[in-house]
Amino acid sequence: MAKDTDDRCWICGKKELLPFTCRYCGKNFCISHRLPEQHACQGLEFAQQHSGYAGGASSKHHDNIFKDMLRTTAKKAAKGVARGIWGSIMNSMKNSPSMAIIYICIVSFFIGNILLGSSYFNFFKLTPALILVKPWTIITHMFLHVDLSHLFFNMLVLFFFGRELENRVGNITFLKVYFISGVVAALGYCLTVSDTSSPVVGASGAIMGVFAALTVLAPDLRVYVYFIPMQIKYALLLFAVLDFALMGSNDMVAHTAHLSGVLVGLFMGFRLKNNMKKYNRAYDNYYRRW
Repeated sequence: MAKDTDDRCWICGKKELLPFTCRYCGKNFCISHRLPEQHACQGLEFAQQHSGYAGGASSKHHDNIFKDMLRTTAKKAAKGVARGIWGSIMNSMKNSPSMAIIYICIVSFFIGNILLGSSYFNFFKLTPALILVKPWTIITHMFLHVDLSHLFFNMLVLFFFGRELENRVGNITFLKVYFISGVVAALGYCLTVSDTSSPVVGASGAIMGVFAALTVLAPDLRVYVYFIPMQIKYALLLFAVLDFALMGSNDMVAHTAHLSGVLVGLFMGFRLKNNMKKYNRAYDNYYRRW
């Protein structure tokens, strides 16, 4: 019974001794309907839309059609997601220098800790004894981090407080605070370290400068230090006291760099605050005359 059905044309039902089997859709047809165009072959339409696909008459070929459709859809979806993620990253880097620094530090971390290793660190780390030989390291050391926890905590602080400072002073002024604090912090470390062959890496000095500048501009801003809520001015005082108390210890932390960054941040914060006051007074006086 099944064999008799297989010998009939799928369009007109005519029985054929040797029916034609379409290589695209796998159905049997008589001589009048053997061509794909004569039986409105759906398999041919799919083959035309997906160049390079060769259909077949068996159920295995039907499975291949379905699998090819899934692969095509998955590829398009993956490309769309990748473009969306990349677009979001580029947009955030364009609009926020804090995010740009965070992404650069993350990429630098994987290059230095996974791909290239010590050769990458040796080229970009800051060593006080070699600062005149490798002057670029006074900047590049800020994009290096020793381990994942070092990277995570620095970037976490920068994410919250860097963006907050950006919103208050603008992107250009933020970058000035960040890099001037980082450079002065590096110089402070070079001038106070006992062993000039001891290198330093990390963005802590620059971030402490950002933290200090934000403290001057918004001293009552509430923050959380180890899950304890407090005003940012008290948090800065706590960090400064800890760094001062631990100076000279062998805990592998550049406390003098932190303190140097704080001093620069405070200085720049007060300068910014005074400039804002002058601008506000000039603005008020201008509109009073009108």
